[in-house]
Amino acid sequence: MMTWLAEFWGYADTVVETATLRDAPKLAELHAASFHRGWDEQEFADLLSERNTLVHRLRVGRRIIGFVASRIGADEAEILSIAVAASYRGRGLSREMLLTHLGHLAGRGVATVFLEVEENNQPARRLYNRTGFQVVGRRERYYRQPNGEQLNALIMRRDLS
Repeated sequence: MMTWLAEFWGYADTVVETATLRDAPKLAELHAASFHRGWDEQEFADLLSERNTLVHRLRVGRRIIGFVASRIGADEAEILSIAVAASYRGRGLSREMLLTHLGHLAGRGVATVFLEVEENNQPARRLYNRTGFQVVGRRERYYRQPNGEQLNALIMRRDLS
């Protein structure tokens, strides 16, 4: 009962932990709510089953409210996606989740992390800048919007060692 009340009033502790195959439906729901083309449940199940991926979930009480997913290759990783439920954005939770995730990547021997972000996505760019990522490249007209507009992607990098 106390956990439910803490969640309801927004006082429950947040926990960043490794996602499991059982989380695929909720992760797909969060992704669909956050991106123009959301990944479906099977895509998340496949991702969670791969040995070279690392997926963390962000939980408040029993509710999964975010995730971050990376693919690892040798001593590099690429952040594939990160999302936090709209009602929990702006509280610094994505920063906490991302920093925890980066720590786990470093623990697996990852020295460099890359990601791509839509150039106009200011909240995401602020998050990445605040967590030590720097722009190292650009892909012209990489993202296509539902209305057909094409937007640039920035390639960002962070060294962990």
